[in-house]
Amino acid sequence: MPMFAAILVGLLLVWLIVNLAKDPADFVTVFFIGLTNGAVYALVALGYTLVYGILELINFAHGDVFMLGGMISATILTAFNLPASASFGSLAPAIIVSLIVAMVICGALNATIEFVAYKPLRRAPRLAPLITAIGMSFILQDIALAWKGPEYVSLPAILPRTKVFSVGGVEYTWNKLIVVIITVPVLVALMWLVQSTKQGKAMRATAQDKDAAAMMGINVNRTISFTFLIAGGLAGAAGLLYALYFTQVRYDQGFQLGLIAFTAAVLGGIGNLPGAVLGALIIGFIQAFNEGLAWHSPGSDWTQSIVFSILILILVFRPEGLLGERTPEGA
Repeated sequence: MPMFAAILVGLLLVWLIVNLAKDPADFVTVFFIGLTNGAVYALVALGYTLVYGILELINFAHGDVFMLGGMISATILTAFNLPASASFGSLAPAIIVSLIVAMVICGALNATIEFVAYKPLRRAPRLAPLITAIGMSFILQDIALAWKGPEYVSLPAILPRTKVFSVGGVEYTWNKLIVVIITVPVLVALMWLVQSTKQGKAMRATAQDKDAAAMMGINVNRTISFTFLIAGGLAGAAGLLYALYFTQVRYDQGFQLGLIAFTAAVLGGIGNLPGAVLGALIIGFIQAFNEGLAWHSPGSDWTQSIVFSILILILVFRPEGLLGERTPEGA
């Protein structure tokens, strides 16, 4: 297996090097697209890994919470009636208001889902909450379908597309940079919350051993609800970024993108926050290179097949992911 993996990685590197040599400007442009996609996937993947780390539950409804966050953000941004490529003075308040509202609503929705659908099944066999999560996913899709209908919810391309810098014919535009500017502080705040606060310590203790945490005075139920609240907030932030960057959202996009983000979490090591970010960036680059490079690229029709093939290979040959899962069993 190590030899097979080395050959596979070697072929991938050769393919990337040849594409870089043939058209360096196009390669770097596609690289920036992958970085932006990976930033959005990272916020969704972190929600999956937070919930799994504390409950060992794959919350398949998480992708649909992200989708509703995108719809909420699109609705609020449209209400501001901003022109295409709006100025930063008018754009900043609209983004801040949309970000706060989307994170609060999605966080509350996710915590409510946990209270109504998952908490009663806390002691049930593990298959029961998994099936419930899939059921909640379809319920959220139906809510979005009833609210906005089957067509795409669109908004103008309000992010400025002027260049931030240009090097060697490669332009890096503001619409990509703004996505990263919003993503990085959210990720830093999450890491600070988990690693340096009292509530973060309670989350880590509950993830290690719920019974021991309860005996030490930690309110386990409140900690789990808080984790779902944070995960939902991350989904809301990701929904805003998706709506801003791609300018359209549909009721069924959450399930598809949620599976991609779940793959990213598994690739990096589900239950591991830095691993989720790493996996999301890798998946973002894989998708961008596959769809954007010219020399012997499979093309967009094969993107999902490639992503889910990676998921299968990781689950079969390295289920702990690239950075490993930080659990008592893994230790």
